[in-house]
Amino acid sequence: MSNICAGIGRGQIEVLDEHVASRRQMHDFYVAVFASIDGVDVFSTPNDDYFANYWLSAITIDATKTNGITAETLRLALEAENTESRPLWKPMHLQPIFENYPYYGSNVAETLFENGLCLPSGSNLTDNDRERIASVITAVFV
Repeated sequence: MSNICAGIGRGQIEVLDEHVASRRQMHDFYVAVFASIDGVDVFSTPNDDYFANYWLSAITIDATKTNGITAETLRLALEAENTESRPLWKPMHLQPIFENYPYYGSNVAETLFENGLCLPSGSNLTDNDRERIASVITAVFV
């Protein structure tokens, strides 16, 4: 590690707790926004024995429970309001470089990729940003 990277890392350690608290606040925001929307699950810890930093806020959408609204529907609505979101990671075995190799597994990764969405979760998001995000989500699901 270079001296510059080490210095940046040391500086970030000083504000780490604040950044984690902001990310956890964004997670709680999404839990509240989606609480009354059937078919949307916010990735969360399984119980209180865990403490997550929620560096990423991700959801899955079951279109059979949302009247056909998909992760792509929500992604495009957010994009139209200049708000970035993206699908969950494309599984490695679906990457072009691996297309000629055998895959040994089930369809969990594909299902998450097809139905999942990473939402804005930066520690720098403001109350104004959250209001804008919530209004897009509400407009899509109402």
